[in-house]
Amino acid sequence: MKIQIIYLDNPFWRVELARIPLFISGISYDDKRIALDEFRTAKETGFLKDGTRLPFHQIPCLVVDGVSIAQTGAIGRFCGKLAGLYPTEDRISAALIDQFIDFVTDLTNLVYIPSNSPLTEDEKIEVRKKLAEGELARKLDMLEDNISESQSWMVGKEMTIADIAIWRGIGWLASDLVAGIPQSYFVNYPKITKIFKNVDKHPKISEWVKKTYGLNYNRGYIE
Repeated sequence: MKIQIIYLDNPFWRVELARIPLFISGISYDDKRIALDEFRTAKETGFLKDGTRLPFHQIPCLVVDGVSIAQTGAIGRFCGKLAGLYPTEDRISAALIDQFIDFVTDLTNLVYIPSNSPLTEDEKIEVRKKLAEGELARKLDMLEDNISESQSWMVGKEMTIADIAIWRGIGWLASDLVAGIPQSYFVNYPKITKIFKNVDKHPKISEWVKKTYGLNYNRGYIE
């Protein structure tokens, strides 16, 4: 099976949900990182320079034996199944994992859409501050309520792609890339913090961070 993952050269959670499971399981793949200019063109045409088709003119895109697959959840589940980080028989656990992936998408849209609007940087920061005090806090309260004190992972007794989604999604929110959300913000969410740290100290996650993020990239960390 020939696998290629297409995205920009950064560790946003939507693509790490595909890259990391394959890395953890030792599955070989082509990690194709395109330039922003090429992506801007592909958003209009639906094709990369080499002719690769992007089904919905967006990334990440997964290409398996020449077949292009779009959408974060679909890509994450495919890679998660290959890596043993997504159940193939337990339908309830699979649905629970899906709900957390969709939840991180909700958080992303909540913060990312106004961040990409035609506002000044100061105006964007003010929007994010209001979100942090209002709707973002409400959403994170819900996530916190869905984690029990005894849980080490989001679903079941081992790490799944749900944990990877939470880890990178929360890391992004806690990084300098999202100015306006206080660095101390997550002190109010001890159970989310516990999940984050459990993923962060996983040996293969640590190896991935050292291998791909570099010392200069602010990937976001919560104490």
